[in-house]
Amino acid sequence: MAIYLDKNSKIIVQGMTGAEGMKHTTRMLTGGSNIVGGVNPRKAGESVEVAGKSLPVFGTVKEAMAATGANVSVIFVPPAFAKAAIIEAIDAEIELAVAITEGIPVHDSAEAWAYNVEKGKKTRLIGPNCPGIISPEQSNAGITPWNISGKGPIGLVSKSGTLTYQMMFELRDIGFSTAIGIGGDPVIGTTHIDALEAFQNDPETKAIVLIGEIGGDSEEKAAHYISQHVTKPVVAYVAGFTAPEGKTMGHAGAIVSGSAGTAQAKKEAFEAVGVKVGKTPSETAALMRDIISKL
Repeated sequence: MAIYLDKNSKIIVQGMTGAEGMKHTTRMLTGGSNIVGGVNPRKAGESVEVAGKSLPVFGTVKEAMAATGANVSVIFVPPAFAKAAIIEAIDAEIELAVAITEGIPVHDSAEAWAYNVEKGKKTRLIGPNCPGIISPEQSNAGITPWNISGKGPIGLVSKSGTLTYQMMFELRDIGFSTAIGIGGDPVIGTTHIDALEAFQNDPETKAIVLIGEIGGDSEEKAAHYISQHVTKPVVAYVAGFTAPEGKTMGHAGAIVSGSAGTAQAKKEAFEAVGVKVGKTPSETAALMRDIISKL
């Protein structure tokens, strides 16, 4: 089992023929993902050779879905055009759209998400500014290295791409059902809570690692949700304990104002509902290792 993405997922890549699109399409194919085509209106009707496979290029997401049965799109489109690409995926009602693009203006992300809500949220959006989603040994939609971890009972949801990779590597001998990098922008599609709900409902996920960071209140909301709805063990890590107040750190959403959004406030929110919080990623991995050993 896995959440959102599995071995039956058929993936198209919006922006496949660009430099980043080609590089990561190659990596996804090498890792066993079922890539069935790409989308680029300027190259519709062509085909490209990627990792020994000939992939057709379509003019629209809707055309690609009709021709290939695709149910997942990974978006590698420059920031100026990313909103239009996300909206196109929503209009086509593709099941899952993964927006990797970094640097999308916040108002563009907000408009795209509002449009998805208006259309009934038939498309699950992950991102933007994220590494995507991987279900090890099944499928990979995004830029997460496919060979850093195997299949197993841990679910992972993280704001940070780099920390996603580190946690997967630290717990590679145990393995993961699915790992999702949700992105750290102020407006994102899939939240910590969405992933927690899905992992709670997945019978093969036995325990959950949640990685947060300073800024916003996503982690505090997640802590409250865990207290009400999650029965599986959860451990957490919050990045940013040494961040200076009022300074933007990395992700656009990682801004601290007063006590709101601080790592300490998030840590306290988790611990108040019984979630153990590691001081470092390695300590967090050790906490999860201890939990798994007792299951």
